Amino acid sequence: MKDQPTDDHAATLGACPFRGTRVGGALGSEPQLDHWWPNRLKVELLNQNPVQSNPLGETFDYAAAIETLDYEGLKQDMRALLHSSVEWWPSDYDNYGPQMIRMSWHSAGTYRIADGRGGAGQGMQRFAPINSWWDNGNTDKSRRLLMPLKLKYGSKVSWADLMVLAGTVALEDMGLPIEGFAFGREDAWEADRATYWGPEGWHGKRPGEEPAGPHEGHPDQMVTRGIRWEGDVKEEYYDLENPLGASHQALIYVDPEGPNGNGDPMDSARDIRETFSRMAMNDEETVALVAGGHAFGKSHGMTPPDQIGPAPEGASMQSMGMGWHNPNGTGKGQYTMTNGIEGAWTPDPTRWDNSYLENLFKFEWQQTKSPAGSVQWTPVDPDAPKTPDAHVEGQMNPLMMMTSDIAFKVDPKYRAVCERFLQDFDAFTDAFSKAWHKLIHRDMGPKSRYLGPDVGGDFIWQDPLPEVDHPLVGADDVAELKRMIGALNIPRRELIAAAWAAASTYRDTDKRGGANGGRLRLEPQKDWPVNAPDQLSRVLAALEGVKTEFDERGATKISIADLIVLAGSAAVEDAARDAGHEVNVPFVPGRTDATDEMTDPEQIDWLQPVVDGFRNYHNDAVRFAVPDEHLFLDQAAKLALTAPEWTALSGGLRALDQNFDGGRHGIFTDRPGVLSNDFFKVLVSMEYVWEPQDESETLFNLVDRASGETRFTATRCDLIFGANSELRQVSEFYAGADGEEHLVRTFVNAWTKVMMLDRYDVPKERAAATSIC
Repeated sequence: MKDQPTDDHAATLGACPFRGTRVGGALGSEPQLDHWWPNRLKVELLNQNPVQSNPLGETFDYAAAIETLDYEGLKQDMRALLHSSVEWWPSDYDNYGPQMIRMSWHSAGTYRIADGRGGAGQGMQRFAPINSWWDNGNTDKSRRLLMPLKLKYGSKVSWADLMVLAGTVALEDMGLPIEGFAFGREDAWEADRATYWGPEGWHGKRPGEEPAGPHEGHPDQMVTRGIRWEGDVKEEYYDLENPLGASHQALIYVDPEGPNGNGDPMDSARDIRETFSRMAMNDEETVALVAGGHAFGKSHGMTPPDQIGPAPEGASMQSMGMGWHNPNGTGKGQYTMTNGIEGAWTPDPTRWDNSYLENLFKFEWQQTKSPAGSVQWTPVDPDAPKTPDAHVEGQMNPLMMMTSDIAFKVDPKYRAVCERFLQDFDAFTDAFSKAWHKLIHRDMGPKSRYLGPDVGGDFIWQDPLPEVDHPLVGADDVAELKRMIGALNIPRRELIAAAWAAASTYRDTDKRGGANGGRLRLEPQKDWPVNAPDQLSRVLAALEGVKTEFDERGATKISIADLIVLAGSAAVEDAARDAGHEVNVPFVPGRTDATDEMTDPEQIDWLQPVVDGFRNYHNDAVRFAVPDEHLFLDQAAKLALTAPEWTALSGGLRALDQNFDGGRHGIFTDRPGVLSNDFFKVLVSMEYVWEPQDESETLFNLVDRASGETRFTATRCDLIFGANSELRQVSEFYAGADGEEHLVRTFVNAWTKVMMLDRYDVPKERAAATSIC
């Protein structure tokens, strides 16, 4: 029978939309857009987790749902689950607690401080790639065990909250005093496509292992363990690609067998220190977390990894969405395979005690191999304590340590912390409880976002703020403050720069940064090169004078944090007026000023931009393997901007002359400081040729076609809005005859959005849309 012609509509009715050639993969796995143009700018990343994917709808109020949650009832049900066992995945020691701790830890442990990505906040462990990393082996079973509780409590508790609550209740149930627990992690409903997890690729297999089956990738895509480390791991210092945290994409922290599985504890200690610091933990917190976590449960390594089936994303339909099928014995219980290391750390793996540290330091340990062939350690002394088998009644097994455990014994700094905890179990208990609290809450932002009846104490890593202790300004006060600001001898360019510098530190990834707190006036922000410290100092001194004068007049007061935002917004209004547009930039008072005692400079310094496309800034001391425009896109994503908002803010800030050093790249206007659409008119014009200044193609000349004269210069962060097909459509719109009015409206709304991103105390409707004439 002849093929039907492709232009015959009747012949194509009901045809599969995934038409093409299938080579070694499932139908529909043919090369897609990213295959043909892997380096394209993925603007769609600004549209992640849209409301259309959320069955709860746009109006669902999770905070209100939490208020109706029976917290104690949920914890009681959780404890009952912990002490149960089901046939399809039996519990170790008749207690699911240890594996729930692991699931919770691995959910939160993806957090990295460099860009605030990862963490437990949206329950991303449910989706690829995280759900199929080798180090997350069998966490799919833990989540499936929790499903009856999720079904019972429904939308009153998110998966993100439930997963970390499970480990927290397990710790409490086994004897650890808990610092507290906050709800407030709202679920994502689709996979995270924005986070860069590393150059290795992922296959759901142990790093370096061959993939199992066609769903796992191709051999030429395989990776090696430790690929991220540059230089010799024997050196005192070696670099891990910024902003990555774990030593390999398939791992949560480090390879427990040592870098590249080399079994060297000192090399492992260097890995641990670097990766845990990338995840916002100091040496004491690192020891407390590892020593505390390894007081419970066991590791599983009864089957060679090359026998284990595909991860969840590559598993067959009959696997019910779960992966890592183990063909050995029953494939579970005593035959379980997870990370390849076999055994327990303590004689009583379901009770909080200090035996992990006691045995680590009391005995000498010799390197051995697990049944799966992985490097592990066993006591040299045959009379060392034994641990009961998790499933075989009456069987006693030797204790086990990983190379990453022995690291705490051989590294002098870690050893000192361990010895202190050995001498003071209460101090160890307190340190572990607080470190666990930090681990599972680190990406939630300020404590004001915490929900529930038991949110715990106050910590500096929450970037605390003082309470408002005075009446807030009203409309008349705001008008007077604008008059006072206008009387200052400060160019509006500098006022706009200060407001943007304060607010644009916000990261939606971990809800840190922003203008609230006025930390722009404190170390280290006041000295960041991107903030032009000398210029900023003049602006802040002038605003301090306004604050002092205004506060002395009456009952209402104004914070410097509020004043910075108000001054910048007033300057934007003036700039729009000069372009012929009357606008009102909404201002909501209520920001407070943090003190030095409320600020951890080391942690705040992670908010410092390496590339800031909005201000055409690039720290030349730090280089990335991707072009600047990709980092600019990431910055826009962290500010929760849409593509039109990103485009309008970028072009508007160029028109407002906001380059960090007063440079002229991208200033496509003869009237800098006016909120016009001149940037876009030049950008989309065919009157100019874009000529790279050198082979690096980082800087360009815009050459007039008629005269051959270089009229403007530009960076990649300028020209991407005319070169990328999706962004160009928005730029052409703003460049049109009626585009300036739309540009000004979008710019002012996006500006207000950025100024308000960290105002969790304000309903979003109060940051109303602007009016424009």
